[in-house]
Amino acid sequence: MGYPVYPRYKQSRIDWVDQIPEHWQETSIKRYFSIQLGKMLQPQSLEPKDLEVSYLRAANVQWESVDTNDLPKMWATPDEIEKFSVKEGDLLICEGGEVGRTATLGQIENPCIIQNALHRVRSTKNTSTAYLKYLMRHIADTGWFSILCNKTTIAHLTGEKLAEIGLPLAPLSEQQTIARFLDHKTAQIDALIAKKEALLQKLAEKRAALISQAVTQGLDPTVPMKDSGVAWLGQIPAHWGMTRLKYATALIVDCPHDTPRYSPEGDFLVVRTADLSSGVMDLSSAYRVDEDEYLKRIRRAEVKPGDILYGREGERWGFAAEVPEEPKVCLGQRMMQFRASAHFCPHYLMWHLNADCVYQQGVVDTYGSTAPHVNVETIKNYWLVEPPLTEQKAIAKHLDAVTTKFAKQVAAAHRAISTLSEYRAALITAAVTGQIDVRGVSLPDSSQQEAA
Repeated sequence: MGYPVYPRYKQSRIDWVDQIPEHWQETSIKRYFSIQLGKMLQPQSLEPKDLEVSYLRAANVQWESVDTNDLPKMWATPDEIEKFSVKEGDLLICEGGEVGRTATLGQIENPCIIQNALHRVRSTKNTSTAYLKYLMRHIADTGWFSILCNKTTIAHLTGEKLAEIGLPLAPLSEQQTIARFLDHKTAQIDALIAKKEALLQKLAEKRAALISQAVTQGLDPTVPMKDSGVAWLGQIPAHWGMTRLKYATALIVDCPHDTPRYSPEGDFLVVRTADLSSGVMDLSSAYRVDEDEYLKRIRRAEVKPGDILYGREGERWGFAAEVPEEPKVCLGQRMMQFRASAHFCPHYLMWHLNADCVYQQGVVDTYGSTAPHVNVETIKNYWLVEPPLTEQKAIAKHLDAVTTKFAKQVAAAHRAISTLSEYRAALITAAVTGQIDVRGVSLPDSSQQEAA
């Protein structure tokens, strides 16, 4: 990493640290921090003196930040409000869910308390909660919380377990230096990750726009245009026709409305909405079924290579992809199967189904729904444009080439994000466990950072 190490180390007795600098202590969290589990949710007033008060839940606490917008309220006595209250600078640690997820509380309107899915941690002597925050991230990354918590049921990080966690403790000035160093370096890394994520968003938007333009306007920008008469399709080439999905297909099959009986050793794969993205069927994580279940799943129609599978429910609805030559697959829940008519190129039809002009026709069924679901009749009646078959094939070939280039750019951005994330985690580990000595690292002061 390019940073110096401490001159001398000693073997650590803490389970998740091999060695620490010789002058650091080996202690536990309870000796230097106070821990308070939050109050059990009380939706109604139980005593005349009860007051309504805002509270924070585990969902409000994410790594690096606490969301204090639109907080819910519960009832509590004045004594409970004082006991469970939080203030700026408190460390909040999740007791359940992703146990150990930690963040520092920023400014908040008082009074506010914590629910019993959160621990509030405060320093009691010569310790920095900022240092402990990074230490908790390191412990989470090592998987130690999974060992510490009982995984046979729902995992919980009780106050007792949290209190007993081993703590490699540098002198206070070093803790503060380490925290400042990590604040600065992780901010730099996070900014680079944010740029890559912004690039991914731009690539996705550009890819979607190119698909929509190609399937609705073709590849010749000089061709005469006409109004399609459908708001989401807009102008289309004058010599193209209009049709509905039910006329562009020789077969439309909805999935069996029951949950497949999965078999890890089965020879057949079940395609779910999770296995589809725009024009891509990724079967690397697909669930399996045995032959009996497979035959049950294809009782309405066998899924053949070249068929198009389409997700119509859930957060990932609206994606379509073609079925490959191998392996044999069947429909999971929330899926539909289309087979193109003779006058439609299957690959063009697949790209058309991924276009925004089709997606928006399905949105009408999903407004205000917490579980998006597009009706089969709506899907059958999607408006499509119908170019001559030769143009359909040319458009499909063009989109294959274009989306392949996008896929390479997306893969490169994901690799960069993964590398940066791994470096971020490694840097936190090295700093909070004393593998590197950051005491001599020059950092910009706060005014310089704000100016930057």
